Amino acid sequence: MPDGVPLGKFGNTQNPYTYEIIAESAQYILDRTSLRPKIGIICGSGLGGLADLLEQKQDFPYEKIPHFPVSTVAGHAGKLVVGQMADVPVICMQGRFHMYEGYPLWKCSMPVRVFKLMGIDTLIVTNAAGGLNKKYKVGDIMIIKDHLNLPGFGGETALRGPNEERFGPRFPAMNTAYNPKLRLIAKQVASELGMDNFMREGVYTMVGGPAYETVAELKAMEALGVDAVGMSTIPEVMAARHCGLRCFAFSLITNKCITEYDSKEEATHEEVQETAAMRQLDLQKFVTRLIPAIRQMQRDNK
Repeated sequence: MPDGVPLGKFGNTQNPYTYEIIAESAQYILDRTSLRPKIGIICGSGLGGLADLLEQKQDFPYEKIPHFPVSTVAGHAGKLVVGQMADVPVICMQGRFHMYEGYPLWKCSMPVRVFKLMGIDTLIVTNAAGGLNKKYKVGDIMIIKDHLNLPGFGGETALRGPNEERFGPRFPAMNTAYNPKLRLIAKQVASELGMDNFMREGVYTMVGGPAYETVAELKAMEALGVDAVGMSTIPEVMAARHCGLRCFAFSLITNKCITEYDSKEEATHEEVQETAAMRQLDLQKFVTRLIPAIRQMQRDNK
């Protein structure tokens, strides 16, 4: 059970994060900042530097926020950061939670519901991923157009258990999980910045980790049409869509998936962080231009 969180209505086999508990986490942050962001960003492995772009920023370490999980992964700072990016108020998760840390998926996605109760209506999710598509190169950025939820095939999902109608419906649709308008805006921004030569669009899948995939596993995913493989994002996007948030997500391709048995290469976490550092300035330009474009879309939709 999470520290400080009482048993839920349905006992210790279900998600104990009630609506009221999540509202308490959200209110803790709202009480300590005058900013009211509408855009949330989840920073993946090696991508926490996006939060460093914020001005007038306030840090909220996870351990200080009531009922919040704590990240244990190298390269994840473990704090929420509220501030302004290109004069737009945003909130960043600098460090996320993963199944391989021992967290159930409802806990991995809990911060998304905190965002919802803070007033966020658009979520940007980033991750580091292995490039399975043979056309992809290390350092490419892949806009996610769809996902293959491998853990969900076995019943592991952020929405498992009794449904809380105040967040969303029992059976949310996922065919437009990655908002088409946001993807179009992102492609336009990338083109304006001259990033077309390393900007891709494809299908992402999540594995449980922390071990990287075997050759046989990768060949199976390749046959299913997967372009990039990671260990996150899908639970957060599912929770976001359940509670009505618009979602945009992209993967930084930090390594090439190894699909040949005679290869002497091995994927490493250090390679992930090195590639993120190499692409840092491009990512900063991309996100800094993307945020005001999304904000304009939000205004136009009112």
